[in-house]
Amino acid sequence: MSIYVGNLSYEVEQDDLKQVFSEYGTVKSVQLPVDRETGRVRGFAFVEMGSEAEEAAAIEALDTAEWMGRSLKVNKARPKSEGGSFGGGGGRRGGNNGGGYSRRY
Repeated sequence: MSIYVGNLSYEVEQDDLKQVFSEYGTVKSVQLPVDRETGRVRGFAFVEMGSEAEEAAAIEALDTAEWMGRSLKVNKARPKSEGGSFGGGGGRRGGNNGGGYSRRY
């Protein structure tokens, strides 16, 4: 299981998170998603700890804690739902080309 860390500063880096969470145990991994278009971090991360006890200690200590000018939201990560966040609809609107325009080749 992993921990969801939300409301992160856009200046945060993986090493920053690893350092903070290592105070509560072994950090197995840190995933810091980056926006594909802008290249900047998306404001949340997932941290995997060595044990459930370590996860619980980190959640207890860090949820609502102020860090880098932000009040953190820290809790157990929920499993990704089937079909993604858009319910499997593909996100297309207005026809087969998905953008409402024609492509010329």
